[in-house]
Amino acid sequence: MRDASQSQKFDVIVIGAGHAGCEAALAAARMGCSTLLLTLSLDTIAYMPCNPSIGGPAKGHVVREIDALGGEMGRNIDKTHIQMRMLNTGKGPAVYALRAQADKVLYQQEMKKTLESTPNLCLQQGMVEKLIVEDGVCKGVITRTGTHYLSETVILTTGTYLRGKIIIGDISYESGPNNQQPSIQLAYHLKELGFEMVRFKTGTPPRVNKRSIDTSQMTIQPGDEEPRAFSYETTEYITDQLPCWLTYTNEETHRYIRDNLHRAPMYSGMIEGRGPRYCPSIEDKIVRFADKGRHQIFIEPEGRDTEEMYVQGLSTSLPEDVQLKVLHTIKGLEKAEMLRTGYAIEYDAIVPTQLWPSLETKLVKNLFTAGQLNGTSGYEEAAAQGIMAGINAARKVQGKEPVILDRSQAYIGVLIDDLVTKGTNEPYRLLTSRAEYRLLLRHDNADLRLTELGYEIGLIPEERYQRFVKKKELIQKEIQRLRETKVRPKPEVQAILKEMGTSEINNAVELANLIKRPELGYKEIASMSPPPEPLPADVMEQVEIQLKYEGYIKKALQQVEKMRRMEEKRIPDWVDYDKISGISSEAREKLKEVQPVSLGQASRISGVNPADISILMVHIEQGGKAYAISENQA
Repeated sequence: MRDASQSQKFDVIVIGAGHAGCEAALAAARMGCSTLLLTLSLDTIAYMPCNPSIGGPAKGHVVREIDALGGEMGRNIDKTHIQMRMLNTGKGPAVYALRAQADKVLYQQEMKKTLESTPNLCLQQGMVEKLIVEDGVCKGVITRTGTHYLSETVILTTGTYLRGKIIIGDISYESGPNNQQPSIQLAYHLKELGFEMVRFKTGTPPRVNKRSIDTSQMTIQPGDEEPRAFSYETTEYITDQLPCWLTYTNEETHRYIRDNLHRAPMYSGMIEGRGPRYCPSIEDKIVRFADKGRHQIFIEPEGRDTEEMYVQGLSTSLPEDVQLKVLHTIKGLEKAEMLRTGYAIEYDAIVPTQLWPSLETKLVKNLFTAGQLNGTSGYEEAAAQGIMAGINAARKVQGKEPVILDRSQAYIGVLIDDLVTKGTNEPYRLLTSRAEYRLLLRHDNADLRLTELGYEIGLIPEERYQRFVKKKELIQKEIQRLRETKVRPKPEVQAILKEMGTSEINNAVELANLIKRPELGYKEIASMSPPPEPLPADVMEQVEIQLKYEGYIKKALQQVEKMRRMEEKRIPDWVDYDKISGISSEAREKLKEVQPVSLGQASRISGVNPADISILMVHIEQGGKAYAISENQA
């Protein structure tokens, strides 16, 4: 690890060592840039202030994509989880979602160890209060102690710490998550630089002592028996998993909360910030879904060596005495001891339309931002932005073009495009429904989509890349074999079909067509005509999915190709939206604000309609010709 005392000049400085900051610093350092990672506390690296878990719908896809690019989150959770489950297995493969419960302390320790042992990376404790900005270019940072660190690029990943304020009942005080130190001066400095900021809110539930709860009254939620992993590099699996438990709120719970709504900060006016729509507090649930008689409550361990349990589903900022009584109305929690009080936290975030798709700010060159600072919620969304900001900051230092993932390439592309194009008026959460090409962006094929890119960037080592190339070859060969192999209506074939509950065949049928039947999978097809050599499970999975959903995948690819033509039509720097007649005033205002880089991005801006895009397209084509002539004449 690089020693900061040897030099005050770095290629990349990352501010904040949460999930975004860790990925950003590791990416930049692994790409060969001298990198400084500054954090408020070395004891809270990769800290999980809320749910001690990684993954879930859409989020699990993102973790796999981070891993396929060469990031760390997937590897780290594979080494430190206490339970892993594949969700949505009763649905199609596009929405399969892996989720892991983390040992939160072990997760932090393992990530810190990784950072400390990474070449080109200096890890240091310190509070940044100002950026060094000269002529609109960020050139370093200044800490509270007055130390100046110079750099080519800076990445801000300050999470929920900017002007953080914790709220419990009628009590509020300046604080970061879980009573950590907030970042106050940096928040004011960003406003002084001209950044438009918004005030958001998130929250967390109380924690209880496992010894004080009765799990016999709850439904056990075990992990999957089948070994699971997020990282494509993982070969050793944790088998001694810890269970979670499911219980529910009831009418008594709801009545007590309703009776105390006047003491709830979100209804008394104490909370100013906008909270996450898809992760509401329990008091918000009771009001918004008044017709529901109960809500799920999951009791989740926070680690192997602690009795502390996370009460998922009970996020709240109600007064402490109310929280305890609410807990005691829930089955199995009647005698629960509350170890930590739930709270709401307000914080400043940057309006993300002030960013380019590379996550560099438009206002200050060489300054990048990532994570909850950009208005997102969730560790996974933060880490995804972190790795992309780290990649692009490093590439800027290296004089290379930024890497921009498009919406058909990755959920990460959807996430960033949504933020910089549409902005958000609440903490943004990634959902599978946000991805129009989700059949292509599956959990199972993240490596096929992104490993090549990760290798080109320099984050995927040669050995791993060669394994990936071998996997691709095996998939292609087996698909080709199944296209060329026919089975005839022999007794053994008919017996397999009958056993699987599908109709028998009358003529010779290609195996590639037979596998498309809903009742049949690769296992049954291979039993009719085995491959020359046994294939790895992930290869068999890809063969089955690619052939079974071939028609749908082709249609999705056609849509991608149609949209790609729009994405490839770049908007030149010389375009002046004030000089384009015919577009609506709203479209003109939004286009000037977002400054889209392509017609595709422009078409996704709220308030810009197809007619505006057509006028813009004509303007570019005509203006481009005129511009080219004037340049040649000059």
